[in-house]
Amino acid sequence: MARDGTALTAPLRARDHRDVERWVPRRIVRAASVAFVVVAIVVQAKVGIDAGAFDPTRFFAYFTIQSNLIGVLALGWLALRPDATRTRGVELLRAGAAIYLTVTFFVVIALLSNTDVGLQLPWVDFVLHKLFPVVVVADWLLDPPRTRLVYRNIVTLLAYPLAWTVLTVVRGAIDPTKWYPYPFLDPARGGYGQVAVTIVAIVVAFVAIAAGVIWLGRMRRGSSAPELRPA
Repeated sequence: MARDGTALTAPLRARDHRDVERWVPRRIVRAASVAFVVVAIVVQAKVGIDAGAFDPTRFFAYFTIQSNLIGVLALGWLALRPDATRTRGVELLRAGAAIYLTVTFFVVIALLSNTDVGLQLPWVDFVLHKLFPVVVVADWLLDPPRTRLVYRNIVTLLAYPLAWTVLTVVRGAIDPTKWYPYPFLDPARGGYGQVAVTIVAIVVAFVAIAAGVIWLGRMRRGSSAPELRPA
């Protein structure tokens, strides 16, 4: 080893250069994805406004819109602050986005393929239901969490979708028009028993997907060397 530290700093410089090469395109993809989703949501809202049928309390009540906005927060934070410390809260936000958008992806395919979910524009439907979920999950795999998540974190990650479900069912019950964002939550289509069965099935899917996301994050984190973030 050289006394001036050359033998140590040269590998570090090479590694830092490789990290920058990965970081720059990753930041661009994140920023572009966030911008695309925000544009899609704004355009869809404008369609409703132009038609005189926009109700923000209903538009933003859709789990699709909310889960995409959570994804926007997660990727937007990473795009704006790529060199910031990754706290457990940030990684839980990323995990939550990956879980919620994965559920959105599969629920649309399995339960809502022929249902009006408030997205009249086909490209907006594609971006919010299919493209962005894939981007968020890919981001989780390509840039695994820096903080090790554990399976008991599933309880925390399920708090939001459970709260959303309860509030949505209660809202529909007290709404004069009995409006529900999704037909599988409407008791008029089979009664509360059927709604309960569907909710239980979706919760089981949430738990399974959450466990899978955490497992993949831990596996990828274990196989990835710690990265040096550019200053």
